[in-house]
Amino acid sequence: MSAPPSGVPPLRVLEALGIGLSPTGEVTEAVTSEGAYYLEQVTITETSEDECEYEEIPDDNFSIPEGEEDLEKAIHIIGEQARDMHILEQQTILPARNVMQEAIEDFLCNFLIKMGMTRTLDCFQAEWYELIQKKGTDFKGLGNVPDVYSQVMLLETENKNLKKELKHFKQAAEKAKEELLSTQKERDFHRMHHKRIVQEKNKLIADLKGLKLHYASYEPTIRVLHEKHHALLKEKMLTSLERDRAVGKISGLQATLKNIDIGHIQVPVIQDSYESASITRESGDRAGHSCEKENSSEGPTQKSLREAREEVGYKTKMKNEKKDSEFPVDMQPDPNLTSCTENVSAAKFDYKLNNIFRLHELPVSCIVMHPCKDYLISCSEDRLWKMVGLPQGNVLLTGSGHTDWLSGCCFHPSGSKLATSSGDSTIKLWDLTKGECTLTLEGHNHAVWSCTWHSCGDFVASASLDMTSKIWDVNSERCRYTLYGHTDSVNSIEFFPFSNILLTASADKTLSVWDARTGKCEQSLYGHMHSVNDATFTPRGHIIASCDARGVTKLWDFRKLIPIVSIDVGPSSGNEVNFDPSGRVLAQASANGIIHLLDLKSGQIHKLVGHESEVHSVVFSHLGENLYSGGSDGTIRLWI
Repeated sequence: MSAPPSGVPPLRVLEALGIGLSPTGEVTEAVTSEGAYYLEQVTITETSEDECEYEEIPDDNFSIPEGEEDLEKAIHIIGEQARDMHILEQQTILPARNVMQEAIEDFLCNFLIKMGMTRTLDCFQAEWYELIQKKGTDFKGLGNVPDVYSQVMLLETENKNLKKELKHFKQAAEKAKEELLSTQKERDFHRMHHKRIVQEKNKLIADLKGLKLHYASYEPTIRVLHEKHHALLKEKMLTSLERDRAVGKISGLQATLKNIDIGHIQVPVIQDSYESASITRESGDRAGHSCEKENSSEGPTQKSLREAREEVGYKTKMKNEKKDSEFPVDMQPDPNLTSCTENVSAAKFDYKLNNIFRLHELPVSCIVMHPCKDYLISCSEDRLWKMVGLPQGNVLLTGSGHTDWLSGCCFHPSGSKLATSSGDSTIKLWDLTKGECTLTLEGHNHAVWSCTWHSCGDFVASASLDMTSKIWDVNSERCRYTLYGHTDSVNSIEFFPFSNILLTASADKTLSVWDARTGKCEQSLYGHMHSVNDATFTPRGHIIASCDARGVTKLWDFRKLIPIVSIDVGPSSGNEVNFDPSGRVLAQASANGIIHLLDLKSGQIHKLVGHESEVHSVVFSHLGENLYSGGSDGTIRLWI
């Protein structure tokens, strides 16, 4: 028997030949009309209806009761039945379905077709069909192709994929291992570095403690050396005075001896009265004759030099004959205290810019109010000071005479005189009634930053860039004391009202309190971290206010000499501080063009904005209703 055509699918080759399987899996012979081969003949008889029992199923659940054939109710009932069926289906567990294994011949045919071996497939099918027809092969013993082959193929594919992933994970693990090792090395390095830094820190702390103890042990010695230094300076001054006196006496003796030599006077040891009288008369005649000869032979140049020497000598003699002023011992109480307590008004902070006075071409360095009248003095870097009438701002008086910029000024307690300090290292005293300079005080080696009058009006104190302050006697026109102690520029100086106490502020970050009668430092105040630009007293005198180069303002208790509070409005520099007449408001002139007003009662800070550039000075009017400020643009601004 020939093989079936090649176009028939291999899975249907048995059906094409008329071979089928029985329900029990046995091969049966197909009955054909053409006399084909039969493997087994099975006769299926129909069973009678009596042998089967049928169970009737009521259809109540699927019927709609009579009389209630409402559409909505029917839809509702159908919906409930659908939900019940869905619940039953979810709860029903279906038996596992057996996977049919593939037959051997089908497996081989599929394999050959998959590999494209068509000739081998034709040969296999031909021989296989021959074997089937001859019944020489036990088909039951062959069975089906086990699933292990397909599983092996799947496992091989999966194994390849797993090997690729394993290789990738190994590479990632190696990389992570390298990173871990480098991280551990960095950790060990940083740990060692940290331990080294901790050791160095502990060592520095120990050294710092040792230096502090060492400095504390040297501090009394330094204080004693300072006192010895001041004592030696005083002794040096006294020695210089005695030397000058001795030199004067020697020069007088030399002149006397010269006159004696010119007159050829010879005084014998023993002589009678007559001879001595005649000799004296003769020597007098000769001396007068020689003087006449000298005068007659003196030229005009020699005469003018002699007159200049006589004038200088006369002035020096008159100056030396002037007596030094005495510092007041019994100081009267400040009369402004009663006015401060009686005329205290509500603190004012809502100042508004009202007027601008353009007085100078260069920056205004200082402004002060007249102690009694509505006059204001402004000093500028253009070497001029001007007196202005308020509130119109009319210039009443202009003073010139300094050869460099003006740094500060101060009124005499009576208001008739003015003291100005300048960069030319001098202090000038001015008579305001005449508008003239009456006295120039020279002695500082560098620029003078500030000056102040004593309440008695006989002394002026000055602060300079040469790290010293000086107390000048106006009557004797000389320096009474030089105050040493600051290690940097002294920027501000002020007398405590109606007392002999001086307050200085320095760039060495300290404030110092001095006794003007002895020129010694009584107390130093520490607390600022930057250069202190200005310091002042309240009208009552119980509080000191100071400001530094970083905008920090500090309040100090003058009775206890301890800090009260610190206010930071920086980082712009605070150039000057001033209290209002009541002492309840503190104004600070800042380098950022803002005026800060501090309420000492509530601690609130108010700002006045109106300057276009740096504010150098600020001052209140007599009653505190107005505020005046001077800026680097050469203007003075009125706030009301």
